[in-house]
Amino acid sequence: MTGVSYLAGIQYLVAPLRPGPLAALNPWEGFSDWYREFAYHGGILETSFLPRACDNIQWSLNRTEDSWANITAHPLIDDYWRSKELDLEAIRQPAYVVASWSDQGLHLRGTIEAWRRMGSAEKWLEIHGQKKWAHYYRPESRARQLAFFEHYMRDRPTTLAAWPRVRIEVRERHGVAEERAENEWPLARTNYRRLALDAASGTMAGGVPPQSEARYPARDGSVTFDHIFTAATEISGYASVKLWVEADGSDDMDLFVALQKIGTAGEPVGFTFYAFYENGPIALGWLRASHRALDPERSRPERPVHPHTKEDPLAPGECVPVEIEIWPFSVRFAAGETLRLIVAGSDIYRKEEGAMLPFPLHEQTRNAGTHIIRTGGAFDSAILLPIVPPKGSAQ
Repeated sequence: MTGVSYLAGIQYLVAPLRPGPLAALNPWEGFSDWYREFAYHGGILETSFLPRACDNIQWSLNRTEDSWANITAHPLIDDYWRSKELDLEAIRQPAYVVASWSDQGLHLRGTIEAWRRMGSAEKWLEIHGQKKWAHYYRPESRARQLAFFEHYMRDRPTTLAAWPRVRIEVRERHGVAEERAENEWPLARTNYRRLALDAASGTMAGGVPPQSEARYPARDGSVTFDHIFTAATEISGYASVKLWVEADGSDDMDLFVALQKIGTAGEPVGFTFYAFYENGPIALGWLRASHRALDPERSRPERPVHPHTKEDPLAPGECVPVEIEIWPFSVRFAAGETLRLIVAGSDIYRKEEGAMLPFPLHEQTRNAGTHIIRTGGAFDSAILLPIVPPKGSAQ
């Protein structure tokens, strides 16, 4: 089996059944967590691609689910969502799994997780940074698909024996990246670096800054934090943001975060995004503050996991810490280039006027009034970044 999106996701359902003729799998970008990746980003309903996709998957000669009606009727993880959980550990077939950094908000996160959880003794992971449909049909991609299937279906000599277990593209901008072989994911040599946010200066750095706060209009405002690199730096893996937040004028707040690259002349550097665009972010994250509870067993500092089983509204004047998962990414900075963190009350990237292309949007937020972000002192708002040293260098 091979294919992109739906044609990848269906493999997660068929493979655990272990039908005799199924020799090998090639899921090429398909989400594996229906709630967190397809329907509710950080507990916030996705309102653009989701309804369109729900229309697309209702066609059959038999009965079908009204997915949009069920999704909107189940805003928290309950038995409905648990009925869609996948038994990825039961997959035993050899698997060549391909994900893309560009698919922030749909397939990226779940494709990597599918590979990590699969019980296959022989499995490979490739993460590129290109447009997913175009990449699937590139001659190099077709050659790899052919080599993979020739090996397992026809027992022919191929290049498969020389494949690294993991292959990633380290991106610099749209169309500029270096492909590199690795042994595992996440990378074992990762050094996590914490940068404290400073609302007063709009920067992020080591140490503890004095206490300060930033305010922005909840519905359409934002705040930024910058860090300028003094040496070439690679960031590859999982990252998270911790924010101390207060909602003035609401009992909840929807938070949108993005990582951007800013060039040495102050210009935004664009990345391939969502299969069609070339001016996108490095990575994205989302969280509804009432969903801030963490799963203590599954969460890690660099990767908070929220159970999304209940809501905890904010009391007037209450300032609470929230931890936001940033979807995985790989990017290289040169000395003098800037990493920018944006925190906003609405989608940071939006479709061009009239564009009908699929795109992740969240138009039903709970935001009202003013968002307050506190930093410094006792308010340890910070970003945690996966810094990757060159192979063979001193750690």
